Amino acid sequence: MTAASLDVPGTASGASVRERSSIAGVVPPATAETTIMSVWPSLAAFPTGQFFGRLYLIDVGAWPVTIGNLIALASIPVMLMLYVTTRLPWSITRYRLTNRRVTIDRGISWKVEQYVDFDRFDAVEVEVRPGQEWYPAGDVVFRLGTLETLRLLGVRRPEAFRQACLKVQQSYLKCGGDHPLTRYFTARRLATGPLA
Repeated sequence: MTAASLDVPGTASGASVRERSSIAGVVPPATAETTIMSVWPSLAAFPTGQFFGRLYLIDVGAWPVTIGNLIALASIPVMLMLYVTTRLPWSITRYRLTNRRVTIDRGISWKVEQYVDFDRFDAVEVEVRPGQEWYPAGDVVFRLGTLETLRLLGVRRPEAFRQACLKVQQSYLKCGGDHPLTRYFTARRLATGPLA
């Protein structure tokens, strides 16, 4: 996809600014909502997955024949059914980090079920419940003071997603809707319509 270049008044001679970019999240939040990162809940998001995760951690026996590994082998049909049920059209879920907010999307049309805007949390924590450490996964919890504003269950490698959320939030709050380029693109869009 080719990006549209615009000459912004007040920039250096020959400099141009792009409204669209192949780099996720480089679109100003006031212009459009762009997905930066998507993650899907793992089996650790469900009580059944957490139960089996605790069992898989049983390290009695000689490796590779441990009780946990034998239980993992025996539970393949159960875990496969759990995985398939999470991928059905009416139950599929993803967690999406955009340039405006963090969302929980459900269904094949990705309807936003819950979300938290970047100005509605001041801390992001990772809580690893018993059984989730086997996957490795954890819950990503967004808080405003002591109030929990959003919880993403069973995120694989939650620390990477937490760091991405904090970096995007910092960028959003730093420039927010008051950045000169954001004002320029918003005014241009209102005056001329969408850019090609």
